[in-house]
Amino acid sequence: MRENGGVTSPSPRPWTTATSARPPRLIATDLDGTLLRDDKTVSPRTVAALAAAEAAGIEVFFVTGRPARWMDVVSAHLHGHGIAICGNGAAVVDLHGGPLAPRFLKVRELPAEAARSVVSALREAAPGTAFAVERTGGLHHEPDYPPLQLDIGESVAPAEKLLAEGAAGEGQPVLKLLAHHPALAPDAFLDLARAAVGERANVTRSSPTALLEISGPGVSKASTLELCCAERGISPAEVIAFGDMPNDIEMLAWAGTSFAMGNAHPAVHAAATLLTSGNNEDGVAVVIERILAEGL
Repeated sequence: MRENGGVTSPSPRPWTTATSARPPRLIATDLDGTLLRDDKTVSPRTVAALAAAEAAGIEVFFVTGRPARWMDVVSAHLHGHGIAICGNGAAVVDLHGGPLAPRFLKVRELPAEAARSVVSALREAAPGTAFAVERTGGLHHEPDYPPLQLDIGESVAPAEKLLAEGAAGEGQPVLKLLAHHPALAPDAFLDLARAAVGERANVTRSSPTALLEISGPGVSKASTLELCCAERGISPAEVIAFGDMPNDIEMLAWAGTSFAMGNAHPAVHAAATLLTSGNNEDGVAVVIERILAEGL
């Protein structure tokens, strides 16, 4: 056992040539808590491993809950892989123009009517919830929504007004709702919200706080990654995925081979097929180096 960022986790299970039935064609990796270290940097070792994977013909996708404008953390390390799945699958973007000028290749929006229904359901189920609306052009939030990422809102108003006809940014698709509760435990809030929302939207979380991310029905990292792979003729058996939080679980279950980070949420450990080192120990790079060394 070892300690990683305050989380006790078992030693990584070894990678062997028998792990994957087919040579990998695509690596899908989460960012925060996975590819990025806790200081939000990409280590030189990880940069080198990603570049080596691409040189070997393996495509690399960043798959994150972050909006495109928060992709500056990897903008200096794009190399050939400028494609990212952002907003938990709500958008596929080409980052070669920079995080402030992303080119949206695919948008899977949360319809405004569904978003309003979700807000109503959560107001009833969890009084005190504060909301933000993530559109393709920026964030709009309620007065009580905490500045968790010091993100300046494009507009500030009750969620019902932010989602009404004629609201600021109305012509921009809604990528996701964010819902924060000041008192509930994160996993308890997630369970409550999923029960209250039902099939109207997909509810997940990636923050250590009680912050939920709510996308359109059926929209997830996994479903959008599946669409992108189908367009490239890549099967799940040819995909290796990495993640650490509940919003990664569907992606890890879909991929033929998946790795939970050593610092991952317990539910992620249960969903992944294998375990690698923690994010501060370059767990993604450890696996990529092993793959390339064994000639898979």
